[in-house]
Amino acid sequence: MNLALLAWRYLWSRPLLALLNLALLALGCAAIVVVTLVSEQLEQQTQRNLAGIDLVVGAKGSPLQLILAGVFHIDSPTGNIPLATQALLAANPLVASVVPLSLGDSVKGFRIVGTSLDYLALYATQMAAGRVWQAPMEALLGADAAAAVGVAIGGRFAGGHGLGRAGDAHEETPYTVVGTLRRCDCVLDRLVLTATESVWQVHEHGDETPTGAGAGAGAAHDTPRARHESEPADAGPRHADRELTLLLVRYRSPLAAASLPRWVNAQPGLQAAAPALESARLFRLLGAGLDLMRGFGLLLVLMATLSLWVALTHAVREREADLAMLRMLGAPPRRVAALLIFEALWLALIGVIAGLALGHGLTHLLGLLLQAERSLAVTGLWWSGHHATLVTSAVLLALLAVAWPVRRVMRLDVTTLLQQQPR
Repeated sequence: MNLALLAWRYLWSRPLLALLNLALLALGCAAIVVVTLVSEQLEQQTQRNLAGIDLVVGAKGSPLQLILAGVFHIDSPTGNIPLATQALLAANPLVASVVPLSLGDSVKGFRIVGTSLDYLALYATQMAAGRVWQAPMEALLGADAAAAVGVAIGGRFAGGHGLGRAGDAHEETPYTVVGTLRRCDCVLDRLVLTATESVWQVHEHGDETPTGAGAGAGAAHDTPRARHESEPADAGPRHADRELTLLLVRYRSPLAAASLPRWVNAQPGLQAAAPALESARLFRLLGAGLDLMRGFGLLLVLMATLSLWVALTHAVREREADLAMLRMLGAPPRRVAALLIFEALWLALIGVIAGLALGHGLTHLLGLLLQAERSLAVTGLWWSGHHATLVTSAVLLALLAVAWPVRRVMRLDVTTLLQQQPR
């Protein structure tokens, strides 16, 4: 009989023990897979979303909050800053470009961001259909936002007050969709982009009480002076009273990193945050939890290895008569030993395949939950180069576990075993 088939039958001759070993190995592999997939995707998205942004400037508060709000769009901003700050930074010889961001509203949980066309250039994104905005109240939808909002080009939608889903809609100032962006696997996929003047115009027509962006409402532009303005953004003395939420700064020279953040922090009401530094700090905070989960997975895999070693050792004792019969029928010791090796390999391969499937499934479920919260994009369809290492490691551990039982099989004395059998 084929040794692989015979080993398969031996494996399932004790189904409960086989299922226990498979469960331990699959759960351990799944935990490692989830950590690997999530960490790799977060790292890739972080690098993609930073997009060469050297500095984020906003209102005084937490630097990490500025990064989460201005780069990843998963937190509320710390407040507003004067519009004049943009011109002040742009005039600095150390600054190459300044991109304004105005936050405050959303539609179906997707943030409406008032900005300039330079924001699109940061991510080198491409149009899927339509065109970019050319006037206030024209909107450009990211890939995920377009699918969720469900408004075709030329259609209209009203933004809701705040950065959540429960805000009152600005029905009197609807946006017109003029284009959609091609998927870029970056933060733009889940944003609705428009001109900065659009955000000012929406809140000038409202009669809202400012709530403060830091409180989570996100109405960073509902200030008393903004509500009573009606002239265009470039008209009249009130232009100087306009406000922005954040500024994304790119350096002209690496020397700017040493002096520009200190200069910004010295200005009244301004706070500077370096995305690379704060992102590294965020990953250190997340790293402890990821390492704990990875360690738990390794512990389960080692327990599965130990359980496999015990199971195969006992299997050799239980099957001594069968093994002796195989030897009597002419099977050499290496062929009998191969029977145990095949059994261990069956268990390792089934366990690691089940672990990969479970890990990808859990990661995809996590991605769906995050997508429902309009948060980071994670998918179980991601394939990691470390999967090959995981499969190889599982096979090597199975061979390690079977080494002692194989040694015992190779040293079996057939004559003694047959004499010990009852007649």
